[in-house]
Amino acid sequence: MKKRKILGTAERPRLSTYRGLRNITAQLVDDADGKTLAAATSVEKGLVKYGGNIAAAKAVGKLIAERALAKGIKKVVFDRGRSLYHGRVKALAEAAREGGLEF
Repeated sequence: MKKRKILGTAERPRLSTYRGLRNITAQLVDDADGKTLAAATSVEKGLVKYGGNIAAAKAVGKLIAERALAKGIKKVVFDRGRSLYHGRVKALAEAAREGGLEF
């Protein structure tokens, strides 16, 4: 089976997610320039007490949406990585959509 590549541009960056056992991370990446435009993680001080649950994923989703809108980014391409669209990844995506991102 061939892996499908998801690429982001400056107009529509890639919202990349990483789900670990204890934390969850999201970042906006412009693959054309190879730059990270914005990032949010559950490790940040004062965000959540424990980063390995759905509440933390929702907080990270809202935070990445706020940071994207502050930079003038509304449309993104969602990249869930190797994780299924379920649980924490789904919660992060839905919170980012509620925060104003379109994908």
